[in-house]
Amino acid sequence: MPSPRPIRVLLLTQWFDPEPTFKGIVFARELVRQGFEVEVITGFPNYPGGKLYPGYRIKWLQREVIDGVQVTRLPLYPNHDQSAIKRVFNYASFAVSALVYGLFMARRADVMYAYHPPLTVGIAASLVRLLRRIPVVYDIQDMWPDTLRATGMLSSPKALNLVAAVCRWVYRRVDSIVVLSPGFKRLLVERGVPAAKVDVIYNWADEATLATPTGQLPEAFPGPERFRILFAGNMGKAQALGAVLDAAALLQVGDSRVCFVMLGGGVELSALKQQAAQRGLTNVVFLPAVPMAEVGTYLQGADALLVHLRKDPLFEITIPSKTQAYMAASKPLLMAVDGDAADLLRQSGGGIVAESENAEALAEAAAALVNTPPQALIAMGQKAQQFYAQHLALAVGVGQFGEIFSRLTKRQRSEADVRNI
Repeated sequence: MPSPRPIRVLLLTQWFDPEPTFKGIVFARELVRQGFEVEVITGFPNYPGGKLYPGYRIKWLQREVIDGVQVTRLPLYPNHDQSAIKRVFNYASFAVSALVYGLFMARRADVMYAYHPPLTVGIAASLVRLLRRIPVVYDIQDMWPDTLRATGMLSSPKALNLVAAVCRWVYRRVDSIVVLSPGFKRLLVERGVPAAKVDVIYNWADEATLATPTGQLPEAFPGPERFRILFAGNMGKAQALGAVLDAAALLQVGDSRVCFVMLGGGVELSALKQQAAQRGLTNVVFLPAVPMAEVGTYLQGADALLVHLRKDPLFEITIPSKTQAYMAASKPLLMAVDGDAADLLRQSGGGIVAESENAEALAEAAAALVNTPPQALIAMGQKAQQFYAQHLALAVGVGQFGEIFSRLTKRQRSEADVRNI
């Protein structure tokens, strides 16, 4: 008896390698390793700068193979500036290309995976599902319109209501929804999505890159005589890092061993540097962003790793992606994010939780870490890493996606058999 053919998956995502993305080549490659046949449908790389990457030019169609994965690139309008009209055109142009390809050119697939944001990808996937009867798994990484409102990308009530209505339309038409936190699921259920339709699959870290870090720590990186708490990533309004400077001011007169190391860039970086200088904070060090391949070296050089977001209902149901990277690095975490992210760290036992945007609580948590015996800190880091391996790792998450793909494929083939009787 011949063995059943592999389940064929179309991965529909506007962002894909070499662009930075949560569900890029690492996801596709692991699906192939787990026995799936994969075709990626994506655009020509231009994110986040809005300019085409070197070596690419817009064509009607381009096929390439990346690490053994078939990647089909479709035309779009490259843009990622602050113009709402240009951003919409960027999203819509890819959605139109994906719809045409999905309806008339793509090989028949057993299941389609669609990555959100942007919402236009979900619209295209829903229309392909309607006309070609391909079940869709919709992976929600940003909760729209909530994120648009919280980040200021969209402020018009009419526009936000329109986005919400389109989201509800997409939710009704896809077969399965995957979210990154329990809070996302609760919010969708409150908005009328059946609970049985929603699965929580946590994001994973770039394990291969973290396991083989490159580069060396710069001379400006504090030495082992300080207790180095590292924040790595974007420094924007959402991170509310002014509270970290307030905590540093308290610690400068309370426990001078603590030093906050701020690694990265962002729209708030200049203001933060200026504020630290004006306040004479000698326990805050700013270091420029480095390639992802070097980040692991900085994580390993720190004594603890900081996650911080401003106090906002949206962020209470968000788990920042750096959480998984920090846990995989086997270092204790200082989690200053309320809600689901804090709950995740408590479950792991891999660090200390402090209230978001509360300088006193942050300073107390930092002091507690610096006064923790070295062996206990090592144990915290090990617990974080073990929790990651058991619940958040790449193989675990992709395996959960695979179960959903297999379930939908089995259902689809059974329905097809009934129609053919």
